[in-house]
Amino acid sequence: MGAADVSTGIGMLDHMLHQLARHGGFDLTVQADGDLHVDAHHTTEDVAITLGQALNEALGDRAGIARFADRTVPLDESLIQVAIDLSGRPYSQVALDFPAPMIGELPSSMARHMLETIAHEARIALHVRQLAGENEHHIIEATFKALARCLRDAVRVVDESGAPSTKGTLSS
Repeated sequence: MGAADVSTGIGMLDHMLHQLARHGGFDLTVQADGDLHVDAHHTTEDVAITLGQALNEALGDRAGIARFADRTVPLDESLIQVAIDLSGRPYSQVALDFPAPMIGELPSSMARHMLETIAHEARIALHVRQLAGENEHHIIEATFKALARCLRDAVRVVDESGAPSTKGTLSS
């Protein structure tokens, strides 16, 4: 598992999606044909919406999963902490500081927007903190690797008897 067949027309976005699949341990196919003659915004946003919706659908009622996970991932000078709760309630707090306005062909601002959109559409709580980092490529790559490892940890089955909640259900 962890195979990726990805083509968005945005090299850095493709690279991040490959990281998500490989380190998350799930197969991912994304073929996007957007209005790149304008900019990368719509394509990136549409991929994030679709990915988040697919995650939400795959999680189903979330019964039996670990639900929570956190990872701190280094990549050279960068150090990123990600924590998630697959609660069914969307929330995001993304504290990343990119030193350059672009990460390859991807505007730095779209990296944050993509993470927020995935969290909203997947109905998960997502916290991202940059503990160190000076290179925008390393910062975003470590972020997606940490998110992927969190997803891998949080979706593992730990108890098949019900939802991981004292309420007995995970709902909004």
